[in-house]
Amino acid sequence: MDNTLLIQLLVPVIILQLILVVTALVSLKNTAYTNGPKWLWVLIILFFNLIGPIVFFIFGKRGRRT
Repeated sequence: MDNTLLIQLLVPVIILQLILVVTALVSLKNTAYTNGPKWLWVLIILFFNLIGPIVFFIFGKRGRRT
């Protein structure tokens, strides 16, 4: 496989990953209530690349309960 083709395929994925990670971390910082400790969500977001931020947005945020 040609190196330029490989770079063209990887750059959008890397950009998407960075956007998701930054967005998830900012959202986590601004969220008052989460399912589980925030430090654990930071680890999940950072170490599980594309899946971690998506999992946080689906399962991590918790609505405020009264």
